[in-house]
Amino acid sequence: MVYQVRLTRRALRDLAHIYQHIQVEVSLQASEWFAGLEEAIYSLEQHPKRTPTIPEDSKLRHLLYGKKPRVYRIIYAVVERAHIVDVLHIRHSARGRMPRRTVS
Repeated sequence: MVYQVRLTRRALRDLAHIYQHIQVEVSLQASEWFAGLEEAIYSLEQHPKRTPTIPEDSKLRHLLYGKKPRVYRIIYAVVERAHIVDVLHIRHSARGRMPRRTVS
């Protein structure tokens, strides 16, 4: 079953921030890494429940992308009945747990 992947405004802002932060426009390596991040996000179209739930909220899941120390958490919700994956937030794993109000 194929799921539709939707990015929230916050996730789009996160992507824009990451894009600027790693200077994609001036580095081929950064450009390739960012393309891989986007590919990882859209890989959730297939088997979105393959990843674990997050400690902050058992209704949400996360997909990790990157290699230490540059690992990012793609936090998302699966709407099973509608076959939708809502990407809620993309954050650097070093930032630790999210406050409860941020997740909901």
